[in-house]
Formats: sequence, C-alpha cells, structure tokens
Amino acid sequence: MYCTKGGVTLKRVKAACVFQTLVFSQKPEMNYSKERALKLNLDDIEHYKKSLERARTKYQITDTLEQEDGSVVIRVRKQYNNKTDVSEYFE
Repeated sequence: MYCTKGGVTLKRVKAACVFQTLVFSQKPEMNYSKERALKLNLDDIEHYKKSLERARTKYQITDTLEQEDGSVVIRVRKQYNNKTDVSEYFE
C-alpha cells in the first residue's frame, strides 16, 4: 500500500515475468575438453528445464548460444510466480 492525497491506494501486481541470461559452465580447473564441457552444460540445461517443469513454472528459452570454451548462455523468459495468469507474455 502507498498513500496518496486523500486516501490509500492499493497497488497489486497483475502479472509478472522474469527475463534472465544464464551461463552454464564448468570450473576451469576441471580441464574438460570443449566437447565434454558442452555435453555437461547441455545436460545441466535439461536438468534446469525439468526443475522448472516440476515447479509448474511457465518458461520460454528465447536464445541459446554455445561459447568457444563449451559454456552455454541461455536467455529465459519465465513466470515470476504461479499465482497470476502470464499467458500474455508467452504468445
């Protein structure tokens, strides 16, 4: 709540999404080859997606970029919480 002249106005979040850029990478001291690091990172991304699905979080991966060192950068649009309809963000 916040106050305005003459009264109290309620402000509620109708819908919200989070936009994230995530980097999946391995510790450099592991000295994995690019191919091995890439496979492990892609597996980690699959695990991340499954965890979002288990939590029933709506999400959309908008971009996936493989890097020279085998790391993977993804851009994700995901539901902030499951209490509101966010379908307008995923059309």
